[in-house]
Amino acid sequence: MSVIAWIFLGLLAGVITSRFMSNSGGNIVVDSVLGVAGALVGGFVFQSLGFHGVTGFNLWSLFVAVVGSVMVLGGYHFFAPARRASR
Repeated sequence: MSVIAWIFLGLLAGVITSRFMSNSGGNIVVDSVLGVAGALVGGFVFQSLGFHGVTGFNLWSLFVAVVGSVMVLGGYHFFAPARRASR
């Protein structure tokens, strides 16, 4: 899969995940960028578990990217308030 397709899939996964996880109307740009990282994480985790990772631009790949985005955005939203409170 090309780099542009990875980025687009990650951005889409970040937007989807942001809509479900952000109850305070978080920053959609940050969530989208973290979604790209989440797509990579999701592909790695699924391949490590013996499943197919991101296989192209299809529903399975979007599912893998969203699962990875949930992990990355969940960690970010968990640790971000603690980082802001310490300032």
